[in-house]
Amino acid sequence: MQRIGVFVCHCGTNIAATVDVARVVEAAAKEPGVVHAEDYQYMCSEAGQLKIREAIKEKNLTGIVVCSCSPRMHENTFRQAAERAGINPYMVEIANIREHCSWIHKDIEEATEKAVILARAAIAKVTLNAPLQSGTSRVVKRALVIGGGIAGIQTALDIADAGYEVDIVEKTPSIGGRMSQLDKTFPTLDCSACILTPKMVEAAAHEKITIYTYSEVEKVSGFVGDFQVDIRKKARSVDMSKCTGCGVCQEKCPSKKTPNEFNRGLNTRSAIYTPFAQAIPNVPVIDRENCIKFKTGKCGVCSKVCQAGAIDYEQKDEIVTQNYGAIVVATGFDTIKLDKFDEYSYSTSPDVITSLELERIMNAAGPTKGHLERMSDHKPPKSMVFIQCVGSRCADKRGKSYCSKICCMYTAKHAMLIRDKYPDVEVTVFYIDVRTPGKNFDEFYRRAVEEYGVNYIKGQVGKVAEKGDKLLVQGVDLIDNKRILMETDMVVLATAIEPNPDVRKIATMLTASIDTNNFLTESHAKLRPVESPTAGIFLSGVCQGPKDIPETVAQAGAAAVKVVGLLAKDHLVTNPCVAKSDELLCNGCSSCEKVCPYGAISYEEREVNDHGIRETRRVAMVNSALCQGCGACTVACPSGAMDLQGFSNRQILAEVDAICK
Repeated sequence: MQRIGVFVCHCGTNIAATVDVARVVEAAAKEPGVVHAEDYQYMCSEAGQLKIREAIKEKNLTGIVVCSCSPRMHENTFRQAAERAGINPYMVEIANIREHCSWIHKDIEEATEKAVILARAAIAKVTLNAPLQSGTSRVVKRALVIGGGIAGIQTALDIADAGYEVDIVEKTPSIGGRMSQLDKTFPTLDCSACILTPKMVEAAAHEKITIYTYSEVEKVSGFVGDFQVDIRKKARSVDMSKCTGCGVCQEKCPSKKTPNEFNRGLNTRSAIYTPFAQAIPNVPVIDRENCIKFKTGKCGVCSKVCQAGAIDYEQKDEIVTQNYGAIVVATGFDTIKLDKFDEYSYSTSPDVITSLELERIMNAAGPTKGHLERMSDHKPPKSMVFIQCVGSRCADKRGKSYCSKICCMYTAKHAMLIRDKYPDVEVTVFYIDVRTPGKNFDEFYRRAVEEYGVNYIKGQVGKVAEKGDKLLVQGVDLIDNKRILMETDMVVLATAIEPNPDVRKIATMLTASIDTNNFLTESHAKLRPVESPTAGIFLSGVCQGPKDIPETVAQAGAAAVKVVGLLAKDHLVTNPCVAKSDELLCNGCSSCEKVCPYGAISYEEREVNDHGIRETRRVAMVNSALCQGCGACTVACPSGAMDLQGFSNRQILAEVDAICK
């Protein structure tokens, strides 16, 4: 017979303002098996936990029900308190009477009645609880970082500096990410390459860091502490050990008509190329889709001019398999496609460009060698219009509903740089709202207006059309309540940013959660902002949500600390609330194996003693280290052989009966 104690928390006024706590205690005390019931203002406090421990010892309690907030907040707190008093931690149940009750009801009678029902259900469940014992699993002292931008580089450096091996996997031929495409950074206007390049060099030279460029993660299996990952190293067709980076092959290559991805297609590159001057590794790669040798079997110029003999047309993709204790996703972002925004004439006019394209134009290594000029006739513009929130904060489905967070600041940066270098150029910015919440950000924006004379107009642009060699911008000024028609030489669109398109594929492999905008979801927005709900998977940078470089670096450091904390352990305690198969009921149908998202279920031929009859059957076996206790297999099992420890069918039905009585 269980001896159950019920403890009801006021949570200040979070619960007590809507729920009659005394009535909940009174009702709980009348339930079968309950020998003690009391309330306290803050049950999670040290004093509240002391009350629980004292009651356990004085009343010889065998089970605990705490009526408080979400178990995501304090379940572990109360389990530890019970364990210190000598009770198995899995004999503790939480009745969530805050998020599930007091916060969603205004009527005290209604909320109190529901709180009593939730307490009754938890009591019914704990009556059937059985002590569970956690197991252990090993921790591989190595981390994987997916993505080689500033987020991935900083994360890898911080982990490596703590003494652990780190592998960076980057799908492009060089690390550096989006930051390598920028000219200057806000709010200090310092050189982006000057900040990033030393980090890239440091990562490449670090003895604890291995960089896999032009590579992709192909398969992930395993669990926290011991992930097995297959990495596909795509054939560069260049031997990295022989190449000296002289660049002769790129100069002599006859195929030079491929759009340059690094310069956002504003110029072309050769079929054998290095993305940018500071690329790491400084080794070219052959674009086989555009290489004459691979398309026709002829040419071979790069091989003939390469004195180091580094060109290898026969090179094949290579699969590298490695084990990791933790994985960090740092897959970065891209700007949205503008094919749904034809009103801005982006697809028809070369003088309508995006902000990232402007970054490349203003960069000394860009397609115009840093000279600001129109792309149609390469003449310097006399006036420019910036349009904010293109694809951001959209009410319709053409763009994104969220604010991209960085656009207001990088537009102010561009406007200031243009006015500083080309003071005769008139700059106008159309905006919905100016959002500058960071440190020194608002001062930065005010400098653009007050010091550099940038004309900010609160209003939206409805259409951009070509008019001779000019662009006609049609918009509204909401402050003066008037329509605006103005001619300009160039239009710059501050486009929304979105997660890298590959992130959904990565999330599927990692069984990581993802939201409707394809951003990876953190475990808890406030308390665990860099952790994925999947144990051992961490988030760094814009893959989790829009953010600028300082925020990205800060989150990279936070993710690294979490990884180091994990890798510092020799063993991890596993969750005992895992699936378990009843061999006598299992018919080997494989239904549970097919729905298991973690690959935790396999089948074995086992000798089963069924009521004195010994026979060999194909039965399901659960790897408790892999199982995350999601319960999908228990639902799919047609014979009822699968059950979840700590959440068995009997326990769930007991809760239902308690709610319905």
